[in-house]
Amino acid sequence: MDRLPSPDSASFLAANCWLDDACIADIDYFVKTLSGIKAKGVRPDLIGSIITHYACKWIPELSGEPSSPVDTDHQPPPESATASWLKKRFFIETIVSVLPPEKDTVLCSFLLRLLKNANMVGAGSNYLEELEKRVAWRLDQATMKELMIPCFSHVRGTLLDVELMSRLVKRFVEINLEGLRSGAGLFKVAKLVDAYLAEAAVDSELALPEFMELAGAVPAQARATDDGLYRAIDTYLKTHVNVTKEERKTLCKLIDSQKLSIEASLHAAQNERLPVRSVIQVLFSEQAKLHSHSNWSRSITNTKSPSPKIGSGPPDRCHSSRDIMTLQQIEIKQLKEHVNKLERRCHLMQSQIDKLVEKKRGFFSWRRLATSANLGAVSVDVADERGEGKGYDSGSIGKQTPVKGKQGRSKTPKPWRQSTS
Repeated sequence: MDRLPSPDSASFLAANCWLDDACIADIDYFVKTLSGIKAKGVRPDLIGSIITHYACKWIPELSGEPSSPVDTDHQPPPESATASWLKKRFFIETIVSVLPPEKDTVLCSFLLRLLKNANMVGAGSNYLEELEKRVAWRLDQATMKELMIPCFSHVRGTLLDVELMSRLVKRFVEINLEGLRSGAGLFKVAKLVDAYLAEAAVDSELALPEFMELAGAVPAQARATDDGLYRAIDTYLKTHVNVTKEERKTLCKLIDSQKLSIEASLHAAQNERLPVRSVIQVLFSEQAKLHSHSNWSRSITNTKSPSPKIGSGPPDRCHSSRDIMTLQQIEIKQLKEHVNKLERRCHLMQSQIDKLVEKKRGFFSWRRLATSANLGAVSVDVADERGEGKGYDSGSIGKQTPVKGKQGRSKTPKPWRQSTS
């Protein structure tokens, strides 16, 4: 190729078609051609697309698509495994060395596939470090599928390269703390880490320090909710049954019980794998949430405006309408549960009151019956005395009746006393 296309020409914008020419058959010649293109002042994003297309052409695994069937008629003679491995390693190292210095010129998915293959062929440490820096810079754009990089080390027995993931997350957090990137991507990375931990926790060879190191690599404020972290920890405890009580306590300290949803809190309250202290903290947190939401709703009803301001309630993590609607739905659900509890207590108290009233009614009816029987006996005695002609008036009858009743009972002892004599 004697003449390179102009950077502003239409032929250069169709760089992918130009690279399909059979003249580019050697990587050394490709590097020289790429250097000439850079000297023309081509934009870095176009150079990145050229490198991506060329790499995917010679290593189909880098494209992320299923490989097409091989044409055996025009296939070159097979090489030995060692020669193929060395050739692939040299090619990957060369591709890394010609990447533009700007870190936003190549997609993160392509960089992750390149990093996976570089680990597979055992590329040099300086090339791996350069790839890790570039991936960490755009980690918030990664997908869960591309992050599942196997562990190719003979020393560690885990299925996934958890240490590599920890290094990427730590680099990304450092970049955000330095203010080089916006903090919005930190929430995406936190979700990716929790999902990654849930997948890695199934591996029985994953040690507790590695799990905790990756879980603690994300700042606590980056997690809007700890449901994903709780799921990962529960999966780890379910797989690793030999974890001691102290290790369980240390692991559960990573969870903020105040950031758990209602569903996660209910699951944690009945989870036998968690320490008792963690379960108690979850219960106390739910009780505190219920009181705070009930107080907040009570204050809202007392205000004149029907729609509360964002700053009038409990502190929100985000001020978006979606978060406010979610918070209102949670509040309504908790209030319904609280009302149902109060109704059950009212029904229980009402049933107890009814039982007490029935007991009192039975007691007073029996007392009236006994009183009426005694009055009937007294009237009979008075009638008998009147028949004897003793001439008592109405006033003396009331005074003498109890005495005569006693005398009558003493004169005529009951039959059981006679039987005993």
